[in-house]
Parts: sequence; C-alpha cells; structure tokens
Amino acid sequence: MKKKILLPLICLLTVLIVFPVSAQSGVLNVLCTPQELWCQGMEEAFEMKYPEIDVQWIRLSSGEGLARVQSEAGSPTFDIWWGGPMDSFVAAKDAGLLEQYESPNLKNINPDFYDLFVDKDHYYTGIYMGSLGFMTNTDWLAENPGVEPPKSFEDLLKPEFKGQIVISHPSTAGTAYTFLSTVLQIMGEEKGWEYLKKFNEQVAMYTKSGSGAGKYVASGEFGVVIMFSHDGVKEIENNGAPLVITFPEEGTGFEVGSEAILKGAKNLENAKLWYDWALTPEAQALGAEFQSYQAPTVIGVELSHPELLDVKLIDYDFLWSGEHKQAFQDKFANEIQNAEADEAGVIKKGEH
Repeated sequence: MKKKILLPLICLLTVLIVFPVSAQSGVLNVLCTPQELWCQGMEEAFEMKYPEIDVQWIRLSSGEGLARVQSEAGSPTFDIWWGGPMDSFVAAKDAGLLEQYESPNLKNINPDFYDLFVDKDHYYTGIYMGSLGFMTNTDWLAENPGVEPPKSFEDLLKPEFKGQIVISHPSTAGTAYTFLSTVLQIMGEEKGWEYLKKFNEQVAMYTKSGSGAGKYVASGEFGVVIMFSHDGVKEIENNGAPLVITFPEEGTGFEVGSEAILKGAKNLENAKLWYDWALTPEAQALGAEFQSYQAPTVIGVELSHPELLDVKLIDYDFLWSGEHKQAFQDKFANEIQNAEADEAGVIKKGEH
C-alpha cells in the first residue's frame, strides 16, 4: 500500500523538478486610467515580455477607478491600478486599499523629482507627469473677432466664454479634480469656492472623462476646453484639431500619474512584474508611440514635448488634495453642480 502511494509522489516531484512552475504565468487584471490606445499598447508590450501572462484590462477614469476600488475593498477585481492623478492614489492609500511594495526599479526614477514621484511609504509611484492647460478652437476665435484665448483663471469668467467652456466633472475625472484643487490652492478655499460658483455658470457641459471633453471643442461645437495639455497635443497632432494651447498666468496645476498594487490582489507576483516594468525606460517610452505625450518619471527617456512643462507650475500639494478629495467632490456636486450622466458620458448641469 505504501509503495502505491509513494510512486505517484515520486513521479509528481520529478515533474516539478524537470518542469518548475514559473511565477511568470497566469493572469493579470489591470485597472487602466490613461487613454485606451496606451492601455492596449502596454498590454501588448507586457505580454511580449511575459508571454505566459494573460493581461486583462478595463479603462476607467480616475474618479470611476477610485470608486470601483473603494467598492471592492478586501476582494478587488483588479490586481494593479495603472495611471491617473496621484490624488486618487493618496485617497486610496488613506483608505487602506493599496499594497505596500518597494520596487527595485525605483533606482530609475529621476533623482531631481524623487520625493515628488515616490510615496515615502511605498504604496504608489509616479509613472508620468503632465500640466493642466486651456485649449481654444482657433476657428471659433476667427468667428469671434477680438476674442483672445484665455490666459488666466479670471479670463474664463469673461462674458465671451459664457456657455463655451467644456470640462470633465471632478467627481469622475482626475483632470477636473486637478483643476478644482489648483483653484483652491491658488486662491484659498473661501475665494476658491466663490470662483468655482461663477465658473460653473460659464460651463456648457461636464463630461465623465477628462480627455473625452476635448472632442467637443476640437469639432467646433464649443470654444474652450480645460484638460491636460498633452491631451490637447494629441488632438492637434493626431486628429488635426484647430486648437491653440494656453496656460494660466497665475500658475497651473499638474498631474503625476501613478501606479499601485491593490490590497488583496489575487495575482500579486504578476502585479509586481507589471509595477517593476512600468518603471523602466522601455515601458515609459511607449507613451509617445501610442499618442500619449506625458513626461516620463524615469531617466533615459526623451521628452516628446518638453514645452508642456516649461510653464509656471504651482507647488501642487498632492497629499492635501488627496486627503480632501471626497469632501471636495461632495461639496462641488452638492453646492456647485449636480452630477447626472447620460449614456454618452455627458454630465448634465443641475439646477441650484
């Protein structure tokens, strides 16, 4: 009887020795926040490097992503969250939703910005950077002689821009939350909220996605869109949109797109592989190849559009912004603008 039991065990051990089980196999579920083309490109490049790993991803805006991660606390669908402004990752960290991980590839991070890009507790790391700007349709300008592109936050309140501004909603998109937080950090909370009330009266529509807002101005339907400048470059260079990019003279906010492994990830080792790989020049150079022109956070990658960061940037406080994110989103939705999205992802303006 013992021989009958022992023989299968010996055979099994032999198989394991000759054919060891690799950690680089199985699946990886990615919550991806950048534009879909870049998400797809990252999937394909990662699977070429690790062909035994099947990457499954879903694209959600940063606000939607944070809400999804919060709703799945303890049993996440996703293993890793890749992309989206750092504020959301600060909020997720504070809620205990992220896995602590110190990547060996932190050595690749640009040393001039190490403290900005790397969480001191190693719950998230920056993977790209981009500045917030104003994009104005030049055909619309030609149809409205005397109107100049906005060059300050105060310019956005001018009569000529009433009903001509498109922006995403801070409850669903990191782009708009960056705008909201930038205003509050520049003006202070009291004056900032008063400004946002006036700004709301200028807005034609809110969209769920930050980059998605651009199409309404690129097509000439409206005059001005507020979004990250690299998304404006994509509309100009890849879609031929008649846009001019300007930046607020008071200074502008910026995003540090980040990545984090989710607490309770079912494919933890594969998530670490993606996390490490995303901090290599090889991976970060893929952005420009897939029409995403953010600045990399690692050394060894050429900037595709350095002029987008050669602007006056404020000393954006990501920790403060992330810690207050839910409260500020609620205040905006309840006191400034009700958020009700239709099937096209357009958030209809509420009545107050």
